[in-house]
Amino acid sequence: MNQAPSHLLYLHGFRSSPRSVKALRLQAWLHRHRPDVHWQCPQLPPSPRAALHQVQDLVADWPPQRFAVIGSSLGGFYATLVAEATGCRAVLINPAVDPARDLAAHVGEQTAFHDASQRFEFRAGFVHDLRTMKPATITRPERYFAVIAKGDELLDWREMSARYAGCPMRLIEGSDHGLSDFDDHLPAILHFLQLDAPG
Repeated sequence: MNQAPSHLLYLHGFRSSPRSVKALRLQAWLHRHRPDVHWQCPQLPPSPRAALHQVQDLVADWPPQRFAVIGSSLGGFYATLVAEATGCRAVLINPAVDPARDLAAHVGEQTAFHDASQRFEFRAGFVHDLRTMKPATITRPERYFAVIAKGDELLDWREMSARYAGCPMRLIEGSDHGLSDFDDHLPAILHFLQLDAPG
């Protein structure tokens, strides 16, 4: 049986940041209940290759069987790549299935979601990079827990469900892309990661 992770990585979505409400809620819960767990939520650069390299460097010294990754939207896509590369467990929150397709219309200058004064350029080459990064298959689906909202206004829940078919899944009636009712689903996430037991 898998142990609870000693290290936990959160990967935010496109235009998001470590100030994501979900990330802050998780961080606060860990601080209060599981301070023994090493937490990281890096600010990811807009370049997918740079983001993936940053994540790979971050987890390079982490114990392979004792860390897990949580990813939301584009972060869920990255989390899948990390899980397939390392064998770690992954929680995916409304994960992007085909970000190259979905983000092609966003090439150009963008603003950060949590601070409109922060601007960055999303380049056409980044779309190509996302297209080449897509993992072909999901191996060991029991390592994944997909939290998918039927009310997601940006991504198709049917496509997400099909992509992670066979994985443990929480399919939510309603809600939205940002999972504004995140607190309702946090216990299920913690249970999957076995973090709801004392450290």
